[in-house]
Amino acid sequence: MALEVPPPDLLQAQAPSKTSTLISLVLLVLSVGFATAGQLTLKAAMNEVGRIGTAEVSDAGSTLLRAAKEPNLWLGLVLFGVSSLFWLVVLSRVDLSLAYPMVGFSYVVIVVLAALVLDENVPPLRWAGVLIIAVGIALIGISSRTVSGS
Repeated sequence: MALEVPPPDLLQAQAPSKTSTLISLVLLVLSVGFATAGQLTLKAAMNEVGRIGTAEVSDAGSTLLRAAKEPNLWLGLVLFGVSSLFWLVVLSRVDLSLAYPMVGFSYVVIVVLAALVLDENVPPLRWAGVLIIAVGIALIGISSRTVSGS
């Protein structure tokens, strides 16, 4: 049984084409978009159900039943499922050290949409945190360009 060494051209990592990179980016954005929509939908569902943990323990069953009857809860879970499918494709194409930090973009989108759609109060310090996250994501994006040579 002989050990065969592949030719050097097969050993060198090939840089992804611009089209492949764009497709990966679109898939990543879709994954984050579906996950974000899932979060907002689940929050809307739980706003309808009410706060869990304030009722007596005997009411836990009725609270769970109310939650199970909430259509937005099921829609949110489906959106998360779709997000997971896109995420699996992303993981097959992109380094985890690049893809996962980009999921942080959902933190930015969630805070903005929570303020606009759910009418949540977002204090200035939280906005500062969102800005720091956005800067971090931008730095990761820039680092991917310098590594790939684009």
